[in-house]
Amino acid sequence: MTDVRENCRRILDKIETAAVRSGRSPGSIRLIAVTKTVPAEKIREAVGAGIADIGENRLQEALSKREALRDLPLTWHFIGHLQTNKAKKVAEHFDWVQCVDRQELAEKLNQTATKPLPVLIEVNIGGEPAKSGIHPGHLQAFIDDFTKYEGLRLTGLMAIPPFFEDPEHVRPFFRKLRELSERFNLPELSMGMSHDFEVAVEEGATMVRIGTSLFGERH
Repeated sequence: MTDVRENCRRILDKIETAAVRSGRSPGSIRLIAVTKTVPAEKIREAVGAGIADIGENRLQEALSKREALRDLPLTWHFIGHLQTNKAKKVAEHFDWVQCVDRQELAEKLNQTATKPLPVLIEVNIGGEPAKSGIHPGHLQAFIDDFTKYEGLRLTGLMAIPPFFEDPEHVRPFFRKLRELSERFNLPELSMGMSHDFEVAVEEGATMVRIGTSLFGERH
């Protein structure tokens, strides 16, 4: 039986320790609970333990959970690859979109957003062909495009770096993303997952996206 409350407490402690170790305020880092396949009652447990941000990457699944949890003051983040034909629904039902990786998607979100929608550009920081995200070399031109998207509020960058068993091997990718965020003056930095979030915090993450360490292995 997964003890969500205990897991949450342990993760928050690790975030605080990593933040202090790197001279940062623990309060500047959001823990986003990644809830793919996690039932609404488990999410309630996490909220009881201090979770306020939910990350989903499947639209239909997320909508049913939003309805079931509508009594809770949650912030919903769309974090998965987003098909353009689902952009309208996502803009309507999510508070943040962390996966803007192409002009066509940005244009669609901009057309359908009813209020300024905070978004992050997803960067393919490791240059992996199988992963979504814009190439770092194309970032400047893409950011320049955002001047015409009045419905979007570009706030930062997001990445899923290459996986290494040793989190220290991921550090250079986190550092590179932070350097890009500083270059373009984009303060939000969504990076780090269950196995490497402490290193991500040390390198400047303002959001860490954690599922397995919080809810256990998915079935």
